Amino acid sequence: MKLAEQIQRLYARANAADRDEARAAFAALRTELAQGRVRAAVPDPSSPTGWRVNAWVKQGILVGFQCGDVVAFDSPNADSPWLDKDTLPLRPLSTVSKVRIVPGGSSVRDGAYLGRGVICMPPMYVNIGAYIGEGSLIDSHALVGSCAQIGSGVHVSAGAQIGGVLEPVGALPVIVEDDALIGGNTGLYEGAVIKRRAVIGAGTVLTGSTPIYDLPRRRIIRPAEGGPTIVPEDAVVVPGARAVTSGAGPGWGLSLATPVIVKYRDDRTDTRVELEAWIR
Repeated sequence: MKLAEQIQRLYARANAADRDEARAAFAALRTELAQGRVRAAVPDPSSPTGWRVNAWVKQGILVGFQCGDVVAFDSPNADSPWLDKDTLPLRPLSTVSKVRIVPGGSSVRDGAYLGRGVICMPPMYVNIGAYIGEGSLIDSHALVGSCAQIGSGVHVSAGAQIGGVLEPVGALPVIVEDDALIGGNTGLYEGAVIKRRAVIGAGTVLTGSTPIYDLPRRRIIRPAEGGPTIVPEDAVVVPGARAVTSGAGPGWGLSLATPVIVKYRDDRTDTRVELEAWIR
């Protein structure tokens, strides 16, 4: 709590904050995030979403951006170094972590947590404040944005975009709970919550305000006012379309993209998902 209070005070002072104190506090926050002792959001059974935001963590990340200097980082080409804030280095890793980062252009910023046995296929990117649980796979061209929370045993497939939600600081980040499967070229944005064992089919786009059409249960899932879209546990979601019934929509034959729950996971779905274990 001492670190939280310090960061909240520094954030409130903005440009007037002591720069050396801000850099030291942010370095401490990066360490806590990287070790998984602090998270941008934590499970909370009393919350309607099952999660609670730690707004001070996001405030701390913004303090870190503000107090950093742009410096050169080594790159393969000495004449074209990478340039970024010195407060946002890459995360140091060793074989002790049992994390696999396959060679080929992947990056993990310091202040991101990678659980034991996480696999990172190139090229992929994990931003500061993100949390990835044990045994999860982040596939090629996938993004895990700032403060996104990924559970254990999750497969984030090639080209999937798990959006970061850094501002507003009180907003829930994107949450993907344990054993979910996120299909290729999927987009999860604006604080969507994917509950345990859900399957998001390739090409599905979910935002914090997206309605979901649940065919098996004959309902439309809409976010509560001020809350995120929540994909139920075990749901299998695919891209769908719904007709535009107003204005010129009917005459022009227009439809809008919408996610559709076509089923809930069964033994057949689980058998396909279990094939993921062979590459771990």
